[in-house]
Amino acid sequence: MSFYSEERVALFIDGSNLYASARALGFDIDYKRLLGEFSSQGRLVRAFYYTALIEDQEYSPIRPLVDWLDYNGYTMVTKPTKEFTDSTGRRKYKGNMDIELAIDMMELATHIDHAVLFSGDGDFRRLVEAIQRRGVRVTVVSTVKSQPPMIADELRRQADFFLELKDLEKKVGRAVSPRENQDYEDFPGDFEPYDDAEQLA
Repeated sequence: MSFYSEERVALFIDGSNLYASARALGFDIDYKRLLGEFSSQGRLVRAFYYTALIEDQEYSPIRPLVDWLDYNGYTMVTKPTKEFTDSTGRRKYKGNMDIELAIDMMELATHIDHAVLFSGDGDFRRLVEAIQRRGVRVTVVSTVKSQPPMIADELRRQADFFLELKDLEKKVGRAVSPRENQDYEDFPGDFEPYDDAEQLA
């Protein structure tokens, strides 16, 4: 990793995008190990985690994760999902956290030296460019080893550094248990494979 020990580092985790990328590679993220790994690379200022939540469900599959992160060093940024019916009549949920992530990164830019963005969403290219103009180095964490790749080429080109998620598996990964092997639709949010395939809700 291209970090300096004295750098002030902040993590910005697009929850649904990171979830989809890790699942496409066949593993889950161990968030305790992830926090430890990046804390060892510099002075970790903040670790933001962004996700939408389905509020009217008796049980949300990601609620235990959200609660654990909230108590274990992550700054949680959440909002309710929006419900819609697709063309086949199926009930789906959508929750885009791009604006919240962008605002937090812009506001924190004067207090950090290095931003680590966990997302492959090409919409973040202009955000990364704006942060770089403020003197902040940007590392993007995603994958090109899934089919299709989960990172947009324009975002990868804009970033100062690209970290392949598959290469981090031994440091921050854990096996997917059968109980947790849920479909992407169980995790509300937006993520954008590089081939511009239809976004999953």
